[in-house]
Amino acid sequence: MPKPLVKSGAVIDGYTIGECVHAGGMATLWTVTHPGIDVPLLMKIPRVSEGEDPAAIVSFEMEMMILPRLAGPHVPACFGTGDFAHQAYVVIERIAGTTLYKRLPDLPLPYDEARQLVAKIATALADLHRQNVIHHDIKPSSIMFRESGEAVLIDYGLSHHNHLPDLLQEEFRLPYGTAPYMAPERLLGVRDDPRSDLFSLGVLLYFFTTGERPFGEGETLRAMRRRLWRDPHPPRKLRADYPPWLQEVVLRCLEIDPAWRYPTVSQLAFDLAHPDQVKLTARSERLKRDSLSVAWRRRFNLGAVQPRATADVAAQIASSPILAVALDTAEGAPELNEALRITTERILATLPSARLACVNVLKLNRIAVDKTLDEQGSNKHIDRMVALRHWAAPLKLDESRLTVHVLEAVDPATALLEFAEMNSVDHLIIGARQGSFRRTLLGSVSAKVASEAACTVTVVRPPRMATAKPGAGVVWG
Repeated sequence: MPKPLVKSGAVIDGYTIGECVHAGGMATLWTVTHPGIDVPLLMKIPRVSEGEDPAAIVSFEMEMMILPRLAGPHVPACFGTGDFAHQAYVVIERIAGTTLYKRLPDLPLPYDEARQLVAKIATALADLHRQNVIHHDIKPSSIMFRESGEAVLIDYGLSHHNHLPDLLQEEFRLPYGTAPYMAPERLLGVRDDPRSDLFSLGVLLYFFTTGERPFGEGETLRAMRRRLWRDPHPPRKLRADYPPWLQEVVLRCLEIDPAWRYPTVSQLAFDLAHPDQVKLTARSERLKRDSLSVAWRRRFNLGAVQPRATADVAAQIASSPILAVALDTAEGAPELNEALRITTERILATLPSARLACVNVLKLNRIAVDKTLDEQGSNKHIDRMVALRHWAAPLKLDESRLTVHVLEAVDPATALLEFAEMNSVDHLIIGARQGSFRRTLLGSVSAKVASEAACTVTVVRPPRMATAKPGAGVVWG
């Protein structure tokens, strides 16, 4: 392989090299231009000089394989790659702004700001996982934000793609990553579990809300191995005003055993979007770490623990979806709601890690002023939340898997579509009633949802309505 000669003004495969904007430990970043591309570009070039870490070459090979396969607003667009026979490089869009690393002097952030920030990162990670990629290097310097607000994940040299060879796993025994953010199972050689990214995101959320890293700054392998048996100090020990719901979320992400974390990052994003509905457990009240006896038992039994085989990324996501069922709580809908419950129960029976969101739309008037209380003086919003929980009771779901939502909107179908999009709903279940002249003219809620939703939609009719005309919709009162 020839020695690379990269300098300002050089031309590589039609790309004219500009200035060097970053010199990292494994690669350098250069501005480039191309006559056929009218967006700002960066060329990433690996360090391959004498004495450089050989892992830099392997990780760059991974990045060259993975980046061209990614798409969407949460990853940098890739415009070209070059191989090592001539000059290895990756050309990506240059995203305006700086990385999240620039926010470190501002820590700790206000709780709500940190919640919204990490929720955006979780949404980006969920999109990445759906593309069969585990990032494995989630940290502030790997995260940027577009001017439109979406989080963008950069740097894929340590990533694992479920459909590509894992060169780092094949060629190196030591785990590569950023020590403070590395998940415990990575130290045991596990690279195919997407919940490792959840752990790293939990470290980031802990750090951004307390100002301290949960496992300190130790970068030696010995220091990192302690997290295989030693849990972090609960955030409430560091900040007395730390919200219980937030500690619940953070400590669940930081569980030593991946099985005790959120099953998917989408479910984490859902909790961050609805903090008032986070199910509190003993985690939320803790003020101390696990006792030394518990830590020593973990350490003593560590030799007997073998990394558990996990399903591929896509299969794990598919087994832990977010379901939403749209319900009509008005009188006169018992048969339809029973049919919805039966359908929902059948789906949940095959998906033991699924989350269920029960949704009702409180329809607002277009012109008249809406009243909060009904004719009996009861709060409409609260009454409907109670009704949703009553409907879900026979499903016997753990409270951590169930949330209820009353949306207020003039257009119920649009409200349901927006809820599904904002909360990354995978499957929406909605009922359909017999038609009416009004619904024939205006269109039904179920028809609009089924035709426009980005997720799977199941439209349910009770048995006695099996002969109803197609397109019949739900009455939303």
